[in-house]
Amino acid sequence: MTLTKLNTEQLIEKCRNHDQNAQMEIYNRYYKAMYNASYRIIKDSAEAEDVMQEAFLTAFTKLPMLEDDKMFGSWLKKIVINSSLTISRKRNTQGNVPLETVEYALTDTEGIVQQDITTIKANNVLNTLGQLKESYSTVLSLHLIEGYDYEEICEIMNISYSNCRTLISRAKESLRKKLQIA
Repeated sequence: MTLTKLNTEQLIEKCRNHDQNAQMEIYNRYYKAMYNASYRIIKDSAEAEDVMQEAFLTAFTKLPMLEDDKMFGSWLKKIVINSSLTISRKRNTQGNVPLETVEYALTDTEGIVQQDITTIKANNVLNTLGQLKESYSTVLSLHLIEGYDYEEICEIMNISYSNCRTLISRAKESLRKKLQIA
């Protein structure tokens, strides 16, 4: 049986036995989602890729700590998000400012004749989300895109529940205002 036909739990078991082909298959299944999660927080392609790759190394190294193989995806995403937030915080304390604004672009235009209105609106929302202040952008990405609930966001960002609700509310209002201007 080829590795592509195995489910995630079976692959994780092979990874526990240091099967490099199984590790590569896990990487291929998850790398895009993990990169996107990191990129939405860090907003730097190279750093997001580094975080994603480090997260896989950490996950494969600490695989014996994972109690339920079915939770691998969410466990890996938590590693990626925590690492991304750490880098984002370091950048803020050092006062680094990105040199350029990254525009979202289609990388594969083959077979695409015309963008539909939903795609244009989604790209507009994502671009506007990237223009919000960092705490707003991060909390909205975690809540609306990654699907974390308030309690999980509180834990990830190390803030109180009421602070989380306020931050999300203000971030949504800021996004709404920016979208009306655009």
